[in-house]
Amino acid sequence: MATTTGSTALFTDRYELTMLSASIADGTADRHCVFETFARRLPPGRRYGVVAGVGRVLDALADFTFGESELAQLEPFLDPPTLEYLAAYRFTGDIDGYPEGELFFPGSPVMTVTGTFGNAVILETLILSILNHDCAIAAAAARMATAAGDRPLIEMGTRRAHEEAAVAASRAAWLAGFSATSNLEAGRRYGIPTAGTAAHAFTLLHDTEEAAFASQVAALGVGTTLLVDTYDITQGIETAVKVAGPDLGAVRIDSGDLAALTRAARRQLDELGAANTKIVLSGDLDEYAIAALRADPVDVYGVGTSLVTGSGAPTAGMVYKLVEVDGRPVEKRSKDKVSLGGRKAVIRRAKDSGTITEEVIFRGTADDARAAAGPHDRIVPVPLVRAGRRLADGPDLSASRDHLRHALTTLPWEGLTLSEGEPAIPSTQLTQPPAAKD
Repeated sequence: MATTTGSTALFTDRYELTMLSASIADGTADRHCVFETFARRLPPGRRYGVVAGVGRVLDALADFTFGESELAQLEPFLDPPTLEYLAAYRFTGDIDGYPEGELFFPGSPVMTVTGTFGNAVILETLILSILNHDCAIAAAAARMATAAGDRPLIEMGTRRAHEEAAVAASRAAWLAGFSATSNLEAGRRYGIPTAGTAAHAFTLLHDTEEAAFASQVAALGVGTTLLVDTYDITQGIETAVKVAGPDLGAVRIDSGDLAALTRAARRQLDELGAANTKIVLSGDLDEYAIAALRADPVDVYGVGTSLVTGSGAPTAGMVYKLVEVDGRPVEKRSKDKVSLGGRKAVIRRAKDSGTITEEVIFRGTADDARAAAGPHDRIVPVPLVRAGRRLADGPDLSASRDHLRHALTTLPWEGLTLSEGEPAIPSTQLTQPPAAKD
């Protein structure tokens, strides 16, 4: 995460530090605490969540330090003892979490932070701002990838998002199954394949559409993608094949009745001898539009606005809650925000076929989970940080991408549909470990 000073410490809310200040003053800052990040419910229409952004959290944590510039910004409202605490701050606790590419459901402890109150509380905003965004984008992208089947998707939403959010969205989309991104910074940071050719402006620059196409082919070769709907699409396709020949790589259609235009374009391309020329569709696509085009001869989808805005769910709805103090479970009891206190362990139940059936979340330890898990069950959280030290350089995005691809195959079939409904599997919360399962 790039910043002016290299520090991520001010990517936070002021109240995190005023809480810290008060706890230092009253002597509670050193109490041993457990915080959990979870979503009480999934966004409307979602039947599963996708974990993304874990690697970005760990990268940002490494830079969560308070230098002279950060302390100068805080000095007007923090007292000297708090400023002294922050000057020496390093996260020294533990973090466990769901791996990137994992599915989550209501109540799933996606990230658990253990440490002193002072050490852990000030990470709340940083963790939530990353996970809420990346998980939302990844869930939308996974739904789009499922709807597209084996047809590639290109992420094209950079111009519809904040510049850093656009890079994060590209990362989440690629993890969730997209094939490429238009964003070059995402390509540089994360090694994601990049794609892109020309916009309508390039066609309008030239005196004729034919001149524009000829220029593009001369620069990029006949395998390029020509945008054929600046003027008349039928004429655009005819001109494109005339200029590039029957080996033209692809044509792109960006507006109109996409289903009808795609069918007409396929017939015309075949009649012109360009049977291998692909059809790329873009223009306000989302998972529902992609699903509706399943029977049409689309080869590649380009998705922009819907992807970077989470397709109607721009946040995953996660919260960061204190669940344990000095070994004692604590929990919020206000109406509609009840939560189960205490450190949690998780077992994901599954049939012998591999289809998952239930998420069991209970007050307990990883050892309790191992004792209660059946032969087809899985213990979900993994260690990420111990005593402030990151346990691995990863996560490896390719491995996370494969993890999600497999995880989606374990959902009950109705969980992969775009229909409204309950989460794909139920989440059961227990105050003690479940009975061992044979």
